[in-house]
Amino acid sequence: MKLLEGKNALVTGASRGIGKAIAQLFAAEGANVAITYIHNQDKAEAVVEELMTMGVQAKAYCCDAADFKATEQLVAQVLADFGRIDILVNNAGKTADTLMLRMTETQWDEVIATNLKSAFNTLHACAPVMLKQRAGSIINLSSVVGLYGNAGQANYAASKAGIIGLTKSMAKELGSRGIRVNAIAPGFIETDMTADLSDEMKDNTMKAIALRRLGKPEDVARCALFLASELSSYVTGQVLSCDGGM
Repeated sequence: MKLLEGKNALVTGASRGIGKAIAQLFAAEGANVAITYIHNQDKAEAVVEELMTMGVQAKAYCCDAADFKATEQLVAQVLADFGRIDILVNNAGKTADTLMLRMTETQWDEVIATNLKSAFNTLHACAPVMLKQRAGSIINLSSVVGLYGNAGQANYAASKAGIIGLTKSMAKELGSRGIRVNAIAPGFIETDMTADLSDEMKDNTMKAIALRRLGKPEDVARCALFLASELSSYVTGQVLSCDGGM
């Protein structure tokens, strides 16, 4: 039997990168998958078509997860379409890197809203659903930058550190109802976000990674599969680093 057979998952920001890899692996393990996107409708629909070839139900929804009301409507529609939500993956995120003294208010607000407020929004909308079910797994995507900080990424680091605090708090609030809440802290993963790094920065980063390679989205997806499945049935409130020993 597949690890997620018959489960329904909602993965935000899954038209590409880590979110896409998570959606693909969840579907391969038997889960029906709802994904969200903002701009890349064609890519999102292509992901849905691929997932459906695996014999599962899949659907893409255009939604800005940073919008509280839009997220409420999203979760209501996913619930109507899929019947229940067993797994929530808060993956939507963005960067706007610059030194703090050069950072604009807009750069700060947009990153906090997309990375942190969006997780609050989906949790706020999905928690009542899972409470009625008395079961569920919530996985929030943080970052090693949220653990250690990084020059030029104060907004991103603050948002991802906030994800960790949110994760640990929600694990304590929801645990008595059988709902697990965990976070994944990826290191440097080969995605669109890291594609613009200079060769010098990549070389310096590689020296700090014990495994001497950048991670792949599939590496993070396998961590998400563990946390989504019954393999981690006694794991909650944890931050799983996926950073190659950085």
